[in-house]
Amino acid sequence: MSEVTKYVPPAVWTWDAENGGEWAKINRPLAGATHEAALPRGKHPLQLYSMGTPNGQKVTILLEELLALGVSGAEYDAHLIRIAKGEQFSTGFVEVNPNSKIPALFDAGTGSRVFESGAILLYLAEKFGHFLPKDVAARTEVLNWLFWLQGSAPYLGGGFGHFYAYAPEKFEYPINRFTMEVKRQMDVLDRELAAHRYLGGDEYSIADIATWPWYGNLVLGEAYGAGEFLQVESYGNLRRWAEEIRQRPAVQRGRKVNRTWGKPSEQLHERHDASDFELRTQDKLDPESAA
Repeated sequence: MSEVTKYVPPAVWTWDAENGGEWAKINRPLAGATHEAALPRGKHPLQLYSMGTPNGQKVTILLEELLALGVSGAEYDAHLIRIAKGEQFSTGFVEVNPNSKIPALFDAGTGSRVFESGAILLYLAEKFGHFLPKDVAARTEVLNWLFWLQGSAPYLGGGFGHFYAYAPEKFEYPINRFTMEVKRQMDVLDRELAAHRYLGGDEYSIADIATWPWYGNLVLGEAYGAGEFLQVESYGNLRRWAEEIRQRPAVQRGRKVNRTWGKPSEQLHERHDASDFELRTQDKLDPESAA
């Protein structure tokens, strides 16, 4: 049996900027800006600065759902922030979100900055009066699940996803630890969805919109290449919910916005008008990429 080298923490931790694998450069142990750069502004009051990660998809899906209802005030400009290049550390971005994480929203109509994806969903739902029940009990149940997601998703993305898919080395203990928690979370969702069509009840809400990009994609086998490993087929109620939401046209549009990977036809790097979905996906802008 080979000898296992045990890690012993040093007396004082120091940052190694090269350690951490594929996404090492998106984080650092300091806040604040690293360079001067203003954020672009589009023609609509709602200015979104984001990338098509699960947290970014939450907001673009909600905006597309609002527009599908005919809420013209929900028109928006979605500007791509390339986090692997450190664009979230510009002075302009830090002014909108001092935490330097996507997504971030600026509402020019009210002068409000909104950061943290859950806060953006709540802000937009309250601003436009959709996807959040008015009844106190029903609203509370939706918020229960919204905040559950905000607390749970880091175990999936920063925990399981990091160690299973992105870490430069595979380690059994963290993979086992986060796998156990992710499977427990999927079981929580599966049990809830055995009793209700949607999270928190029978009405589609911001709880579903927040949760689907994370756990919907996961249980449909579209995240981390981990479907077989996690036995996602066993979560029948969760899969039923995930597939139903995937079929919504607004979800199909919203998940394309600020996306820079996958099929060119599913990448809309920036969105400034509804026609962009037909005219400005990467297969249209770069036909060779679709070949």
